[in-house]
Amino acid sequence: MTTTQGTKMRALVQDKYGSTDVLQMADIAMPEIKDEQVLIRVRAASVNPLDWHIMRGSPFFIRLMGGIRRPKQPTRGVDLAGVVEAVGSKVTQFEPGDRVFGTAPGALAEYAAASQDRIIRIPDGVEFDVAASLPVAGITALQGLRDLGQIKPGQKVLVIGASGGVGTFAVQLAKHFGAEVTGVCSTRNADLVRSIGADHVVDYSSTDILESAERYDVVFQLAGTTSPLKLRRILTETGALVLSSGMGRFSGIDRIVKALAARPFVKQRMLTWVANENATDLQVLAGLLESGELRPVIDRHYPLDESAEALHYVEEGHTRGKVVVTVS
Repeated sequence: MTTTQGTKMRALVQDKYGSTDVLQMADIAMPEIKDEQVLIRVRAASVNPLDWHIMRGSPFFIRLMGGIRRPKQPTRGVDLAGVVEAVGSKVTQFEPGDRVFGTAPGALAEYAAASQDRIIRIPDGVEFDVAASLPVAGITALQGLRDLGQIKPGQKVLVIGASGGVGTFAVQLAKHFGAEVTGVCSTRNADLVRSIGADHVVDYSSTDILESAERYDVVFQLAGTTSPLKLRRILTETGALVLSSGMGRFSGIDRIVKALAARPFVKQRMLTWVANENATDLQVLAGLLESGELRPVIDRHYPLDESAEALHYVEEGHTRGKVVVTVS
């Protein structure tokens, strides 16, 4: 085990659940890595809805997993990119100086400890902020379409919430898989969604998607308040409705419960899951990044000391793509 005992770092921390006023920048002890972990000097991190759900401790099952009264992990953030500073005794894949990205608890800090199976090397020529924007949102989009939706070339795919963090990846990945893609978003984001490859764009402020005569093989619901039972109307007879477990400003738990309750009684597939962060899927995404088939959309950059403002902005639910925190 490599020790960093006594060494301090800057980090975004909280000691109780609540709104962004529970967050504070503090000098805390650097993490000590275990045998199969690496210590990463964080260069950039990105913010996900997961971060503010944990900040608030809502929905309640988050507290069951992460601490009933206060977060067990006080430092926020998951997505990161940076440089390996030190490695544990059983780490064989990385060495100090490697540029890496992936996921680790407490990413909104100057240093973080990551398991070696949750990170990979950054492709040559890819900047830290671009790499940091990819892990959670990119993996969620990939697994939702490929594993749950079982997307196939020529199918029609509808992405509801196409301009958000997961949505911008989902549109591009659906095109990569050979689908005809329709993105649902606001008026101000229509051009953005077209620019990343959507064949069609539906402006939810002027058009009710439920009134469409079109039928979709996969509907990927990442935002909105439409009931899954109503969305069945625009699915093909054996189509798939994929509901992300982290939808927008609210948790979406009610929609997920309704979908699961209906599943035994309908031919259409009603599906939900929690994304599994892993190096194998990161490699898939990195390959698409290198080939130019995947282009992260970054809405805003914040410095580390303004991480709380970054979480607040993401929680408002109007981001265009990803929000990145530049650490060093």
